[in-house]
Parts: sequence; C-alpha cells; structure tokens
Amino acid sequence: MRGAASPDIVQRMSSAVATFSFPTTTLFGAGALGELPARLAKLGVRRPLVVTDNGLLGTDAFRPLAQVLGVPAQGANWFLYSGVHPNPIESDVREPAALFQDKHCDGVLAIGGGSALDAGKAARLLVKRPGFDLAKFYDEPDWSGLVPFIAIPTTAGTGSEVGRSSVITLDATKRKAVLFHPELLAKLVILDPELTVGLPPKLTAATGADALTHCLESFTCPAFHPMCDGIALEGIRLIVDALPRAVRGGKDLDARGKMLVAAAMGAVAFQKDLGVVHSLAHPLSNICGLHHGLANALCLVASMKFCAARKPGLYRRVGVACGLEVMKCPDREADERTIAFIGEFLASIGLNTKLRDHGVKPEHLDALVAQAWDDPCHRTNAVPVTEADLRTLYEASM
Repeated sequence: MRGAASPDIVQRMSSAVATFSFPTTTLFGAGALGELPARLAKLGVRRPLVVTDNGLLGTDAFRPLAQVLGVPAQGANWFLYSGVHPNPIESDVREPAALFQDKHCDGVLAIGGGSALDAGKAARLLVKRPGFDLAKFYDEPDWSGLVPFIAIPTTAGTGSEVGRSSVITLDATKRKAVLFHPELLAKLVILDPELTVGLPPKLTAATGADALTHCLESFTCPAFHPMCDGIALEGIRLIVDALPRAVRGGKDLDARGKMLVAAAMGAVAFQKDLGVVHSLAHPLSNICGLHHGLANALCLVASMKFCAARKPGLYRRVGVACGLEVMKCPDREADERTIAFIGEFLASIGLNTKLRDHGVKPEHLDALVAQAWDDPCHRTNAVPVTEADLRTLYEASM
C-alpha cells in the first residue's frame, strides 16, 4: 500500500512512544567565521570567554578567530582560556568558569576539537552553580538559564558542537562521565571548512573514524528514531566519499566541508545512543591515553563481527550507504561484505593497527573490562553484551 510504513518501523513504533528533536542553528561554508561578530551581537554576547586548548593557539585555525574578534581587544572585550586537556578533566571546566566570573563575561565561545567544545559547554554549569559537585550533576533538577554557548569545531569527529552532553573525567571517580542535558546545546554552531585544513592526516583519519563510529553505532542502536537513522546513513555515505580525500589532501575544502557536516550528523544521530564500541573506547582513553577516535577505530571491526553474528543482516543498509550492492544478498553475506569494506576503508586511511601497537598490554585488560562494563553505551548496543564479551572484544582487537 502506497505510503505504508515498513514492517520493522511499525513494530518498533508499536512498542513505545518516542520523542525526538535537533534544533541547533548552524552556519556552514568557507568563510562562515566572518559572520561571528554579528551573530554574537544578536545573542547579546559582548564579552565572550574563548575556551580552547594550548595546541590550537598560533595555528591557522585560531588566528582567524582572533582577527575576527579583534586581536587588540583580547583581555578587554574578549578573554581566553587555553588549558583544556586532550581528554578533558574537571579542572578544564572549573578554571574557565572561574575566569568567566572574574572577567564578567556574558557568553562562552569554544573552538577546537571535541575536548575544547565539551569543556566550554560544561563550564557554563559552574557559572550557574559555582562550586557545584559535578559528580552530583543528575541530582540538580534545574539547569535552565545557562549563558549562551557558541561552538566552532576545528576537527571533524566528535560532533560535540551539536550535542547536548559533555564527556569529562571527574575528580571524584577518575573516570569519564557523560553530563547530559538539553540546556547544554549551543545557541550557534559555525562549520567553516577553512578552519580544518591544517589538521594533520593522522588526526584527520582518527577524528573521521570517530564520526564513522557514531553513525554506525547510532544506526544499529535499537532505539526508535527514524530521523536519526536517515541522518546516520547519509553521514556514512559522506564519510566514505570525503574522509580519504581529506586525509590525502588537507586543503580539499569540499572534503573538509563534507566531513564537518558528517561529524555533526553523527552527533545528531547518536541522540538514539551508541553501542559497545564506545564502551570499549572510553577506558582506552582513560587508562592508556589513546585518542578517542583511534580507540573507536581499533575496536570497530571486531565489534561489528560480534554484533552481526548475533543479528544477521544488521549492516545491510550500512553497506548500501557505503556504495555496496548488498540489498539482494543473504543476510550473512551482506554483513560480511560490509564489515570487510569497513576494515579496508580504515586500512586505507592508516587505521589498520592493533591495540598493542599503541601501548595497550594484556595487564591492562582487567581494568579496561571493569571500566567498559560500567560504561553505559553498551546497554544500547544492537545486541546484548556481557562482561565476558567485553574481554573477548578487547582481545580480538589486541
């Protein structure tokens, strides 16, 4: 019947009522940064605090921002915090919040990768509640009225710019915590591919693999969100096209722009939630210091094989998004061809190494498994996962 919903969607629709939205205002295109002053004025931000990491200062990504805000005005009309760590810790939130209050700022502008964006996003919590214990974040019922937040990514991976959460390692637990609340959303996102052309090939590949993992895991997450499903599949298509070109030719603005869009799409898609790959990856950053995107890439193929063995046909539409002719294949063949493609794709951008190549040792396994089991992402995996399964997946990725 024309217009009828597919059986799988009808089945999922009948089980529960779902709510979904993604309202972030986004400017996209080469030179979009030039519109920042007018947009700040529209938001009523006259004394922004810029949050970033020290490595970004002096780069071709930061200099244009300083020029747009006015280099002589730094310390008078805009202020800078540049202490964010590669995997942000609680001080990366507390220190900019204190600086914000000391300088009487009225908005936060974060520029950089996901770490800087997460830190800047979360600093507003402590502007609203100075001294608040972030370990008790979910005990606070009211996070309304946070100061405006503007996000400018210089990598194409986490999609933190359109996310409503921050991932911060807390002092109390020494583990990554996901601080999730709709009020954390940015008021404005600027996706300017000119700001990403200086990203080195290895970091381009690792951050791109993060975006790919977001799209893959969100699409296969069993939660009902048909809009996110479509966004995830289009994100995969864009990444397959653009990421190799961005790795090979950093100044390819078409590839850089598509990767920025795909990264944002991945983050929109994982409103559905993620899966076991992220539960494996988070402890690899905490314990072994791996870049999050690299950690995802190293665990992705083994995890896909695990899921496909228990749910045949899971990756058929992923394969189609990758450009494979798998619609008429038997379920297991569709999965095998798709997983093989993903493995070859990661290898083509230099991500065909193993955990052991990055300092992960067998003696790390007990701690890794314990933290991965505590991580909530595997609870929304495409198929159920046991603690023993997590160990097996680490071992398969070693």
